[in-house]
Amino acid sequence: MALILNIETATTNCSVSLSKNGETLILKEDYGANYSHAERLHVYIDDVLKEAKVRREDIEAIAISKGPGSYTGLRIGVSSAKGLCYALDIPLVSVATLTALAYQVNVNEGCIVSMLDARRMEVYSAVFDSNHKQIRDTQAQILEADAFHNYLEKGKVYFIGNGVHKTKTLINHPNAVFIEGKLPSANEMSALAFNKFKISDMEDVAYFEPYYLKDFVALKPKS
Repeated sequence: MALILNIETATTNCSVSLSKNGETLILKEDYGANYSHAERLHVYIDDVLKEAKVRREDIEAIAISKGPGSYTGLRIGVSSAKGLCYALDIPLVSVATLTALAYQVNVNEGCIVSMLDARRMEVYSAVFDSNHKQIRDTQAQILEADAFHNYLEKGKVYFIGNGVHKTKTLINHPNAVFIEGKLPSANEMSALAFNKFKISDMEDVAYFEPYYLKDFVALKPKS
């Protein structure tokens, strides 16, 4: 039996789940528009464990959503996860934020674009096939009208995440499907974290850092 505590703080959704062998037992999250991680994360952790009647000492691993996403949100989540790992002497598992987000879409064909709002007209995005296999690497990109054109010409493209609201103002294509109001959640982390736990795909707690994707800076050339 593998009890894993999953923590998602990459966006405004402060989300915590407890899973057993990849199945979510309890989920607690705040789907609000404001960041509440500093105030609510540890409260949610305590609530989830209390509701499941599980002691902290019974947890076998901590899983953290590693990014990309909000700098502050990721820092809070990773710091909390690492602190729990040190205190309980258990391993740390990281889950790619955009991968977990893609698992909220279940389709038989086409592709999925997970996207998180960055700044101005930028998003962090990754592309997955209908089996949730990543087919384009994670990028920080400036949105344009022809963004994802090559995928849209081949079939349905399902856009999900908080980057959708500004994407739909630019992309007008019959194959574009915009799934609004969705944020990364600890619920989808459960199965992904368990799969990594089974093969001992762990992080070095001392040196692990969030995936900020902050090396991308878009500047217009000077004329």
